[in-house]
Amino acid sequence: MANVVIRVLLVEDDALLREGLAQLVTTADGLDLVGVAADLPGAVALIERQRPDVVVTDIRMPPTQTDEGIRLAARLRREHPVMGVVVLSNYTEPAYALALLDGGVQRRGYLLKQRVARFGELAEAVRRVAAGGSVIDPAVVGDLVQTHRARRSALDELSPRESQVLAEMAQGKNNAAVAAALTLTERAVEKHANAVFGKLGLTNEPDINRRVRAVLLYLNESR
Repeated sequence: MANVVIRVLLVEDDALLREGLAQLVTTADGLDLVGVAADLPGAVALIERQRPDVVVTDIRMPPTQTDEGIRLAARLRREHPVMGVVVLSNYTEPAYALALLDGGVQRRGYLLKQRVARFGELAEAVRRVAAGGSVIDPAVVGDLVQTHRARRSALDELSPRESQVLAEMAQGKNNAAVAAALTLTERAVEKHANAVFGKLGLTNEPDINRRVRAVLLYLNESR
């Protein structure tokens, strides 16, 4: 069976960074760069023509240099719900990540630009998002956690280990990946995850819904 090739469209207004990102995509195994745009109108036109699997986009670009990347992701959720989006940003501002994930965490990624320079980080994020998962930069998760600590909520009832498990889940990881990250067995991760669901009142829903709702609660309580 042939390997699946993920078709990627890149949106970045900075010419030097755009060239570097394009090289990262073209040299990664299993990724195919099908188009490059420098602004929102150009991105929309290319997306309609090329229908990529994943769009990698800057968060700010012409014409307004504000939140075009977030608005593009919202548009694609409405018009092309199976198309993944990885937003690249210089900012850990939690509001951007929350806006990106509004409506669901599936097929969404938020990475800091300094992280994508690390070998394989961008390609792995694209692969995970294309597969229906999500990727949130650990620095953004950290800021969300710090913001949350100033408020009381059901999340305050979680043990330190349960909070760690939920934080890993918020990065789009399955139980096996969480276990590897925290040096736990998958059975232990499942136990902690079920405890999280119970404390958050999510015991009577299918597992996929519980995971998504727990992550959204985790992020939204940080507003």
